[in-house]
Amino acid sequence: MKHFSMKSIAALAAASMLVTPVLAKQAPGLQDLVGARGSSGETQLEMRGYTHIETHNDGDRKHSYWWNRDSKQCAHVVTWDGKYQSVETASRSDCNQGGGGDNAGAAVAAVAGIALIAALASKKHHKDKEYDQQGTGDFDRGYRDGLYNAPYHNYGRSDAYSSGYQAGVNERSSNLGHHYGGGGYAEVGQYMDLNGARASSADDAMRSRGFSNVDSFKSGNTAYSVWNRRASRQCVQMTVADGRVYDIRDIGTHPRCR
Repeated sequence: MKHFSMKSIAALAAASMLVTPVLAKQAPGLQDLVGARGSSGETQLEMRGYTHIETHNDGDRKHSYWWNRDSKQCAHVVTWDGKYQSVETASRSDCNQGGGGDNAGAAVAAVAGIALIAALASKKHHKDKEYDQQGTGDFDRGYRDGLYNAPYHNYGRSDAYSSGYQAGVNERSSNLGHHYGGGGYAEVGQYMDLNGARASSADDAMRSRGFSNVDSFKSGNTAYSVWNRRASRQCVQMTVADGRVYDIRDIGTHPRCR
């Protein structure tokens, strides 16, 4: 494992200010489409010079990618409940486009930004793992997809992408460990910190936080239990395997949640 001097760290920090990392951001000129019905949004995108590239589903959300040949912009549209939930920029590769010679300078800067972010992520999450230039790019793309909860899209079947995606998911879970998954102003019962806890202590903690066990069932070696907290209208499912909680989430509704 290499050790970096303060001079090296300063150089990296300076480099990060000279390049623009490829992170998800609002797509310019398309934000008026947020909230539009899916069919209307598609019509508008086509009128504005975008061509549909691909669409895939992730649970109750639909992710579609659109390419504008004139502006060389790839747009990532998330549709939920029949309406456009967000319209963000995406990388050219997400629209199945290679780098263009007419934008070589921007491409070099983008690659440099990707390499910097991925290198830092790799050192944080995979200190004993090093990748070549292609692997570093795959790792960073996977890391960003996992971090921003984008669908797993490993079209190159890359181990580096897979590792990066898992690192991003882990980082997101760590950063949101305080959040119960809902919103509004009502006081809620916390439970996200119980991920990884022993099942018996997790049950006690749920009861002490105002939850009641309203249902439970098993499938093979995995046990599921549903917990209701009427005061905050929370309906939480806990999944236990090998005596520990490996998933706990608010499922919104259940016949026995009131």
